[in-house]
Amino acid sequence: MAGMREFPRGRHPWTGQAAALPWRSSLALAVVQLVGTQAAAHSQPERVGLGLLGRALLVAGPALLLARHRHPRLAVLGTAAVTALYLGAGYPYGPVFLSLVVACFAAVAAGRRVAAWSALAGLWAVHLLIAHWLHRWLPPAGDGPAAWGPEAAVAAWAVAIVAASELVRVRREQWARERAEREAAERRRADEERLRIARELHDVLAHSISVINVQAGVGFALLDQDPEQARTALTTIKAASKEALGEVRQVLDTLRAPGAAPRSPAPGLDRLAELTGQARDAGLAVTVETEGVRTALPPGADLAAFRIVQEALTNVVRHSGSRTARVLLRYAPGALELRVDDDGPATADGMTRGMTGGNGLAGMRERAAALGGTVAAGPRPDGGFRVHARLPLAAATVTGTPPGTPHQPPPGEVTREAP
Repeated sequence: MAGMREFPRGRHPWTGQAAALPWRSSLALAVVQLVGTQAAAHSQPERVGLGLLGRALLVAGPALLLARHRHPRLAVLGTAAVTALYLGAGYPYGPVFLSLVVACFAAVAAGRRVAAWSALAGLWAVHLLIAHWLHRWLPPAGDGPAAWGPEAAVAAWAVAIVAASELVRVRREQWARERAEREAAERRRADEERLRIARELHDVLAHSISVINVQAGVGFALLDQDPEQARTALTTIKAASKEALGEVRQVLDTLRAPGAAPRSPAPGLDRLAELTGQARDAGLAVTVETEGVRTALPPGADLAAFRIVQEALTNVVRHSGSRTARVLLRYAPGALELRVDDDGPATADGMTRGMTGGNGLAGMRERAAALGGTVAAGPRPDGGFRVHARLPLAAATVTGTPPGTPHQPPPGEVTREAP
């Protein structure tokens, strides 16, 4: 039937896992049907006594229920047929209908609604034929037609089974949907955490290794001519590698102890002077300008801003022939704008910078997008390259000194109020 969801064959309708044979419940139902029918037979002396065939039919229904998870159509249609044979043979009424009820529930829960309805309708039709027409030729001998009044109760019983089965199906689908949503949310969180760790490792390693690479080249070139300058380069390499190892260790500690607080605070714009100092050690002169009123940034935005500037300066060191870069921080109402410019030209390995992107630019955009911001990067019309980012600051608060106290920028930073 269109719109009806069918549960995968061989799967348990409640857990969604591979279904084992439900032999315990089937065995219990067989015992109930045998004992209950034997007890009910004492009050129905006019019916045919239970013999070997009667007991075999009472066991056949529960036996078919073993297949109700793997083959629900077979189970529900088979139990309906067995029950019809039992009624046609004139055996005592009793809990023989329990097998059909369980099979109907299983079939509807598994999405085989038509089979369940057909089984119930078919059994009711057989019951009507036996009770009002075929009783002349079927046992027990001398049995007369049944009254029509009880047929309403039989119809109500069948409708109640269908309604209860539908309620079970709806609830089962709701549980399955909730379980799928939980699993999807867990996978999404895991993917986001892997992306975050990948960005952190890339930003830390790309920046530090770029500084180390430049300083190693300087040290190698000056090792004989200017040993003192070579020593300075080696000192810079040592400091950069130590910092990189510390930040990588912090990321790995987070992996080893999920949810634990980091041992050291995440970097932010308060370390911008340290970052520009590392860039200067790599031979890149960096000027920093600030526009607007400085605000305290939320931790996520502060880290994202630091990493975006770090990656932009790393790209200048690696891909640009320019030895100068300009960083602009603009504190606008509710947002922070970052702009990093260099005058180019691009080096041979940086000719496609901004065209094909890369892990660095992709990481910038992912960081900004996670905060609802944007990053644009590409060549400037007058030459050089520009990275422009905008980060919303929903919880930013103005930080400042008491009124009348002039703002003191970090060394090398120029501050001007936004018009």
